[in-house]
Amino acid sequence: MTQSTDAWKAQGNEFIYRGHKIFWREEGRSDAPVLLLIHGFPTASWDWLHVWPDLLKRYRLLTLDMIGFGFSDKPRNYPYSILDQADLFDHFLALRDIDEFHILAHDYGDSVAQEMLARDSERAGRPKLQSVCFLNGGLFPETHRRVRIQSLLLSPIGPLVSLLTTKKKISQNMSAVFGKSYPPDTETLDSMWDLLREQHGERIMHRLINYIPDRIEHRERWVGALQRADIPLKLIVGPIDPISGHHMVERYRELVPHADVSELPGVGHYPQVQAPKAVTGCYFAFRDRLATVCS
Repeated sequence: MTQSTDAWKAQGNEFIYRGHKIFWREEGRSDAPVLLLIHGFPTASWDWLHVWPDLLKRYRLLTLDMIGFGFSDKPRNYPYSILDQADLFDHFLALRDIDEFHILAHDYGDSVAQEMLARDSERAGRPKLQSVCFLNGGLFPETHRRVRIQSLLLSPIGPLVSLLTTKKKISQNMSAVFGKSYPPDTETLDSMWDLLREQHGERIMHRLINYIPDRIEHRERWVGALQRADIPLKLIVGPIDPISGHHMVERYRELVPHADVSELPGVGHYPQVQAPKAVTGCYFAFRDRLATVCS
């Protein structure tokens, strides 16, 4: 049975960022390698529920709900941006006194990870980023295929679309990006809606969607970070994802040197929810190769 969002929340904590409460979780041995999990849009850190137990066997896990998401505060008139979310994670790592870490990211979180990757090569004195693994997400704005609700949220009627967002519409969109082979069950759809509805988060979706123009504006910096990375990168993808599936993988292989890619047959946009064992298996193989190279 899927763990309830209330149970997930009960195992977390809060800190203050720019005057707002941020939900976070940490678990694992203090001497284990640190793995930072960065969630996507429009959900929250709960997305990592299904891979959490296996990852916990090897790593010290840290995650949070970004501002505007999940159990964190969702201010109405906040300047939401990928750059600010990266600042939030920098603040979080400093609070937890992290010296070195790895990233596993999904969707919106991929863009945050790209910004953190760019910062890693530009700024001295930061915690050392040791590797990044991306799941499905808009790594390249030219291959990102928006679903209709994303386009509507970006339009002049975006605020109205936010107000008219319903559980039925969100569930339909989620089912479409999951695909037919591994459809979301009722519990998963209910939980995703509950997380969005916390503090009426559906009413700010037109503000959160600014990550799409952010990706266009910062495309050269973020794609350049992938191309110039001097740390190992991994891509694990559900190829039937209509937003960022196999077509995105083809672009990744074109642009990223020595592309390390795993495609999970029949899986859509949420591989960590749809095929958690396959995701952790691919991720462990990636990290095991790193350990062999470094030893």
